[in-house]
Amino acid sequence: MASLNNKTIIITGASRGIGREIALACARDGANIVIAAKSDEPNPKLEGTIHSVAREVEEAGGQALAIKVDVRSEEDVDNLIAKTVERFGGIDAIINNAGAIALAGVESTPLKKLDLMMQVNFRAVFLLSQKALPHLKKSDNPHILSLCPPLDMDRRWLRNHSPYTLTKYGMSMLTLGMSDEFKRYGISVNALWPRTVIHTAATSFGGKQSFDRARNPLIMADAAHTLLQTSAREVTGQLLIDEDFLRSRGETNFDQYRANPDSDKTDLMPDLFVQAPDAYVYGEQPPLGGLNEE
Repeated sequence: MASLNNKTIIITGASRGIGREIALACARDGANIVIAAKSDEPNPKLEGTIHSVAREVEEAGGQALAIKVDVRSEEDVDNLIAKTVERFGGIDAIINNAGAIALAGVESTPLKKLDLMMQVNFRAVFLLSQKALPHLKKSDNPHILSLCPPLDMDRRWLRNHSPYTLTKYGMSMLTLGMSDEFKRYGISVNALWPRTVIHTAATSFGGKQSFDRARNPLIMADAAHTLLQTSAREVTGQLLIDEDFLRSRGETNFDQYRANPDSDKTDLMPDLFVQAPDAYVYGEQPPLGGLNEE
């Protein structure tokens, strides 16, 4: 496994939730973490800012650089790249974690929400990947990782929220294309998605039932951390599920990832875009009916 010590990793949407957990997991290996998100002031409803995560990263053993970034802005992304290279001398990995979601159909989705999802989800992956590319080429083990799902064409993912599905599947297709396009540069390009609902501040309004049937963000962080340690395009062009990937690497204890360790629920709630295997009972869709941006 490749070491992440002194490797420079940009993580968008890293002020809370999954992005924060990935930042801390990599920091424990001594990585340089660039926390790129919009949250630079405390929010009474959502805990965490780029500055609070920067402190946690340094306490965990990494170096931190907190930069306020709107991933829709080319100027902001240019500034992000410039400040990262100025501080750390290069870029070894980018993690496209920032996201916007509105689970509604065409009839009920305002154009501004569609534009937001297109810009924060698909367009931001294109933009940051393109801007970081000259520096990734110079890394001895470069990675692009996006949080987006497998391409499952079951109509259930289209009939109720096709606008959101379009933007997430666009990220997945871009992942596959970039893996082939960037092969000559030795860049590993992959996607990662959770098997089950992940309990974060942004999804906590689902109540106790969703909490009891969810996992915590650590499972995604462990999967991302393990993936970034692979080298020489050992894994690339893959749309991975967190649990499946960790199982392939020898992990067997998934109880450690329960959001509520005291819950007796055995029917964990599958996330969107994931067909429920026999080991799960497919329930209602995850409680993500609002619009969230990390």
